[in-house]
Amino acid sequence: MPRSQINGNFIDKTSSIVANILLRIIPTTSGEKEAFTYYRDGMSAQSEGNYAEALQNYYEATRLEIDPYDRSYILYNIGLIHTSNGEHTKALEYYFRALERNPFLPQAFNNMAVICHYRGEQAIRQGDSEIAEAWSDQAAEYWKQAIALTPGNYIEAHNWLKITRRFD
Repeated sequence: MPRSQINGNFIDKTSSIVANILLRIIPTTSGEKEAFTYYRDGMSAQSEGNYAEALQNYYEATRLEIDPYDRSYILYNIGLIHTSNGEHTKALEYYFRALERNPFLPQAFNNMAVICHYRGEQAIRQGDSEIAEAWSDQAAEYWKQAIALTPGNYIEAHNWLKITRRFD
């Protein structure tokens, strides 16, 4: 039984009903409908912290989804899970893949910057200032891209860029 049919709360059930109605009304192929169902089930599992189940659904959605824009969000969500699991290299890979398909995902640039900043902080604690500087410079580049896409967002990142004199 699809996850969307077993969610217990009212909002999830209502959202599932609306999504099912839209899938019937909007002209889409059966593959696109199936991809969306896997994506929706992945989001539901992810929101409940069931990351293994979410990944299974997202991987199946990426196999079926042909639209690059829609695939970008699936790949982005896979990146989120890997970030949550501390698998930063995998997370960066999926954020890159998402941005290849949709370069207008400021949240992907932000998350990549956060990972780079974290790695820079780790390098500082390990006493490797050269590596720390390289990671911080990379974080700055990603934050600049996120800020360029959504100028009013990422205020803390903007302040960090100013404080560290990395803002042009």
